[in-house]
Amino acid sequence: MAVQTAQNAADSTTSVDLGPAAALSCRECGERSPLGPVFACQACFGPLEVAYDLPVGDPEGLRKRIEAGPNSIWRYAPLLPVPADVASQPNLNPGFTKLIKADNLARELGVTGGLHVKDDSGNPTHSFKDRVVAIAVEAARAFGFTTLSCSSTGNLAGAVGAAAARSGFRSCVFIPHDLEAGKVVMAAVYGGDLVGIEGNYDDVNRFCSELIGDPVGEGWGFVNVNLRPYYGEGSKTLAYEICEQLGWRIPDNIVIPIASGSQLTKIDKGIKELIALGLVEDRPYRIFGAQAEGCSPVSRAFKDGHDVVRPVKPDTIAKSLAIGNPADGPYVLDICRRTGGAVEDVNDEQVVDAIKLLARTEGVFAETAGGVTVGVLRKLIETGAIDPAEDTVVLNTGDGLKTLDAVAPTTGPSATIRPSLEAFREAGLA
Repeated sequence: MAVQTAQNAADSTTSVDLGPAAALSCRECGERSPLGPVFACQACFGPLEVAYDLPVGDPEGLRKRIEAGPNSIWRYAPLLPVPADVASQPNLNPGFTKLIKADNLARELGVTGGLHVKDDSGNPTHSFKDRVVAIAVEAARAFGFTTLSCSSTGNLAGAVGAAAARSGFRSCVFIPHDLEAGKVVMAAVYGGDLVGIEGNYDDVNRFCSELIGDPVGEGWGFVNVNLRPYYGEGSKTLAYEICEQLGWRIPDNIVIPIASGSQLTKIDKGIKELIALGLVEDRPYRIFGAQAEGCSPVSRAFKDGHDVVRPVKPDTIAKSLAIGNPADGPYVLDICRRTGGAVEDVNDEQVVDAIKLLARTEGVFAETAGGVTVGVLRKLIETGAIDPAEDTVVLNTGDGLKTLDAVAPTTGPSATIRPSLEAFREAGLA
């Protein structure tokens, strides 16, 4: 875990102001390097993440400081790689979204121990990606970048476009050419450059890696490539909020969608940080990963007992999760096994059924990724992998208005009638 004291972080000095961030640390070999726009360890090429000089020693004071902060992720600024005055900068102020006590859904699924939906569709561009982009923007400012960019399955492109518009950056984002129309429009409306790439997300990601090494990419901050160590830290705020909204308590189970796998790994990191800081009681918790069957390389590896995730070609309606070669896949396997959780998948029909189930029971219209997590939750309860007497949180990471095509063929008016009471009665609706 990358929680450090001031003394052991002293050899990682840097001139940039990113608050408590002290260095970059390799997840594989532990090698540390100064803060900068790099994502791979020079010693072993392992992935880098942010290491901190966190405010240890006064959990009650820190808890009060957080609770007195703004209703956004910036209430957790003392735990994030951002300057102390971040809340006063021009940004979209994402976060502190609703944690819905889902009693109706719980009854439907037979859950007796408590069920909550963390609904991140309430963010500025209606997905959790606003969290990670907000952190990446602060790193881009610190490192003097002028253009924000990304490879995206849709939600991230919109979040980057909006954040760039608000923060005064140019944006140029790259997406697969066949994304849902709603996500394409939302990414393009902010006025930046939106480029469709012929191929799937993995093709887009490879292109962006080439662009970073070319002179044309000079001055560009790719939020999920050369700014990835900072970007990923935004997902920790989901863990912070869930625990705070539960009364500074870790739930028994958390069900999280898997695209690259970064969100799941950072939620686990956030929980471990809260424990180390004394903000929550150290108790067992289980993390479950959720994938669509048509893009389920991590689920397959988990079920087969493998440590290596074999890439697949995505074929699913859950396009926001359609990453066939997830960078954090091996770390997801480690976390789910360490915590006693699992990785499960559901097919497209089950995804649609779960979207409708959540909408019908709790009034939450989830995008396809939310259908994946709710569908997997139902499957885990049915198979006994999750004890219905335990307390569970399931994530919805985006708005169903972005993925209307998934439910449109089977959703519409109950009836179309003449404007008369007689017709209403004939339709059996009276």
